[in-house]
Amino acid sequence: MSTQTHPEPTVHAQQPADPDAFQHRHIGPGRDEQDAMLRVIGVPTLDALIDQTIPSGIRFTRTLDLPAAESEAAYLRRLSTIAAANRVTRSYIGMGYYDTHTPAVILRNVFENPGWYTPYTPYQAEIAQGRLESLLNFQTMVSDLTGMPVASASLLDEGTAAGEAMSMFHRINTKKAPAGQPSVFLVSSRIFPQTLDVLKGRAAPLKIRLEIGDPASLPGDLFDRAFGLLLQYPDDHGEVGDLRPIIEKAHAAGVLVAVASDLMALTLLVPPGEMGADVVIGNSQRFGVPLGYGGPHAAFFATRDAYVRQAPGRIIGVSVDARGQRAYRMALQTREQHIRREKATSNICTAQALLANIAAMYAVFHGPHGLRGIGERIHGMARALEDALVAQGLRQTNGAYFDTLRVEGANAAAVRAAAESAGLDFRYFADGAIGISVDETTTIDDVTSIVKTFAAGGHPVFKEGMPLTLKAPLQLRRTSAYLAHPVFNTHHSETEMMRYIRRLERKDVGLDTSMIPLGSCTMKLNAAAEMLPVTWPGFSRMHPFAPAVHAQGYRRIFKELEGALCEITGFAGMSLQPNSGAQGEFAGLMAIRAYHRDRGDAQRDVVLIPSSAHGTNPASATMAGLRVVVVACDEHGYIELDDLRAKAQQHRDTLAALMVTYPSTYGIFEERIREICAIVHEHGGQVYMDGANMNAQVGLTSPASIGADVCHLNLHKTFAIPHGGGGPGMGPIGVAKHLVPFLPGHPVVAVGGEKAIPAISAAPWGSASILLISYGYIRMLGAGGMTDATRVAILNANYIKARLEAHYEILYANHNGRVAHEMIFDLRPFKHAAGSGVDEQDVAKRLMDYGFHAPTVSFPVAGTMMIEPTESEPKGELDRFCDALIAIRKEIQAVLDGEADAKDNVLKNAPHTADMVASDTWSHPYSREQAAYPLPFLRANKIWPPVSRIDNPYGDRNLICACPPMEDYV
Repeated sequence: MSTQTHPEPTVHAQQPADPDAFQHRHIGPGRDEQDAMLRVIGVPTLDALIDQTIPSGIRFTRTLDLPAAESEAAYLRRLSTIAAANRVTRSYIGMGYYDTHTPAVILRNVFENPGWYTPYTPYQAEIAQGRLESLLNFQTMVSDLTGMPVASASLLDEGTAAGEAMSMFHRINTKKAPAGQPSVFLVSSRIFPQTLDVLKGRAAPLKIRLEIGDPASLPGDLFDRAFGLLLQYPDDHGEVGDLRPIIEKAHAAGVLVAVASDLMALTLLVPPGEMGADVVIGNSQRFGVPLGYGGPHAAFFATRDAYVRQAPGRIIGVSVDARGQRAYRMALQTREQHIRREKATSNICTAQALLANIAAMYAVFHGPHGLRGIGERIHGMARALEDALVAQGLRQTNGAYFDTLRVEGANAAAVRAAAESAGLDFRYFADGAIGISVDETTTIDDVTSIVKTFAAGGHPVFKEGMPLTLKAPLQLRRTSAYLAHPVFNTHHSETEMMRYIRRLERKDVGLDTSMIPLGSCTMKLNAAAEMLPVTWPGFSRMHPFAPAVHAQGYRRIFKELEGALCEITGFAGMSLQPNSGAQGEFAGLMAIRAYHRDRGDAQRDVVLIPSSAHGTNPASATMAGLRVVVVACDEHGYIELDDLRAKAQQHRDTLAALMVTYPSTYGIFEERIREICAIVHEHGGQVYMDGANMNAQVGLTSPASIGADVCHLNLHKTFAIPHGGGGPGMGPIGVAKHLVPFLPGHPVVAVGGEKAIPAISAAPWGSASILLISYGYIRMLGAGGMTDATRVAILNANYIKARLEAHYEILYANHNGRVAHEMIFDLRPFKHAAGSGVDEQDVAKRLMDYGFHAPTVSFPVAGTMMIEPTESEPKGELDRFCDALIAIRKEIQAVLDGEADAKDNVLKNAPHTADMVASDTWSHPYSREQAAYPLPFLRANKIWPPVSRIDNPYGDRNLICACPPMEDYV
């Protein structure tokens, strides 16, 4: 957390003289291209365009006070010295985080490969078949190992997954609490402390009371009043117990049960699903995903078939395409929060897709026998360690365990001193016990080193292949098979694995293939120099709960990054903890809630949200226990001030906040934004600014300048963290001085304000390792480079508008006819004109034939497309995209004029696969050339969609969310 104030910055947009300046690598159009684009727009200079776009009253008058821009080489050289300040020890802390080996074939071909880390969420399934297949593998892996029928395609972390389980149980609860009484959720005292803290933050606004204790000892009347129960298996001490009796007791009382578990442990232990659990959650990190000082890691969520339509997050399903071929798609899409808004089942937008794919590939590479072998080796190391410690007269208190020992009888202070001297980190309990968790990387030499920290002598015995008996009762030893599907039993050599990964990659479109013009998503360059350090051992192998003295390099980066983000936003404090934009929204609203309560205004629970707001806003407000009141927007996309005043006045005694996206999701800067904020403040509310569109603000204006009190920043948008096929993301929040005391805390590591709200994520700095990417973006661009990036983002958007406005209706623009960094094209007139039936989906699918991912479809206005080009795209790519849309407009006109068949045309049949075009049979009234090569540039670089248009209704009627059965592969 940083708390500081800064002078108001001003514009600095000088082109640096250094030809090696990083901004030349990041910003697409050069000076000559910019001049050509300005001529098309019809403005003399870029300054003039900015003056016509951003209201003068909120513009900066001085430069951002940031360190000078660094070249790539200088930045990486300096960062290597910072990495050296981290002391990477052998960590045996555990608590849900374990060191692991990332197979090199996965590290090189997935983690470090832009073909996997630059694509967007697979909403356009036809050009996302590779990622979708891999995510289906993830779901199958989780389902098999947990013993549950269905799993989603990943959540953020174990703590938030537990919160989602509690919320789901609460939604489907049929046991109503007595009037005036809170609902009761039972929690085992043996869950991880970070999970408990996240639960506390999630429970309070929903009026859920947590009852914490030993579930076997909780009184029966609590079960009678409770709707849910959370258990940990193995538990916080590392102990494994039979959950059947407590699950049966809970079910007899009508209580649903969630179990937090460990996928690696479940290679040897009876899975919770076989013991009757209703939900199983946890973290897949130890399946090849580096520690990264806390993230990013993919959590998992598995449940019963009966609850699949209530489960949070995304679920990948199997359907068919227009030719009857198997095709993958995101199932149950109507639950997406941007569609359901305040009725959404959660506010999840980011899922940890890239990390889920790494975990899935880890399972594919090792297969069931390999995973079981890894599990047995881990347990064997723990057994050898226990034998050696007990031989010294120490007590090991876990009667049954997988990888974690709890040791009593040692002098904890002496052990700690010896361990730290030897570069070993253990967990130290308040009662003097010592926790030791071994992992995949632990060797017998490591075990010997551990033993030596307790006393001299004593050599543990472990030999590869020696008979191993699981230290657990027979009824807890797994006998059921898992991962029997061919995909987990085929690709075990590096050659096979490399080819499988590359085969899936070639089925997808990412930024490595072409421009992704998604509005509200900011798909900009993720520079290699920003990405490289994430996998350096000095950053990737740090445990999130390592002693602070060992993480001085990380702490320095956090301090500098917080300071830079405070400078950019104009705020006094910053929390880096929220690990997605939606989590940032929740964190900001919870800080506002705590502020009002601290002032004795607990009744303030109304949040005003414009109809133009970002889709997660109302869902986050509902999660925070706030009542949503929608404020109208006029025909130009601006907030209706009269409606705002009326509703602020109507709710003056209960007004908590206004949530406003700036510039708006309609792609314009509100001219009267300061007046809007003043109205809310006048009636006792706070202003929450959604930072989704900060790419149009940095260096030119700021949240503080418009009058906001808090905002979140999508680092995976404005600050260059890649989208990874749907995640990772980060959503830190910046706050004004009066909200600094309420920044989120953490139960294990000291962070946050003196009146901190509970933890928002399981790790104290969220997905800490990818903060390096945004840190690099800021340090290599500097103040001038970031400001120019903003200016060019606005230039590129207005250039596309200028080229296309004669062909498509632009829904919103300001009084100068300018858009911010994105714009909405209205396609609704085509659908009904002359009975053509051509709609936004047809245009989206046809764009695939031209080699482009579709813009954002039907959001925020149904029947439209929202386009955002970003500053990273050069003029040539913008022109190819515009040429494609102009050609498509001519194809639409051919349908409107009756020249093309209304049902059998290039739009309705798009996308066209190579199999379709190469078929011996061609019955369409248009040519194969028109289908596949409608413009000349495609002949040099044709991207073939792997499947034709997918039948979504079929997939909804036949919900299959795991790898198809083995006979389908024969």
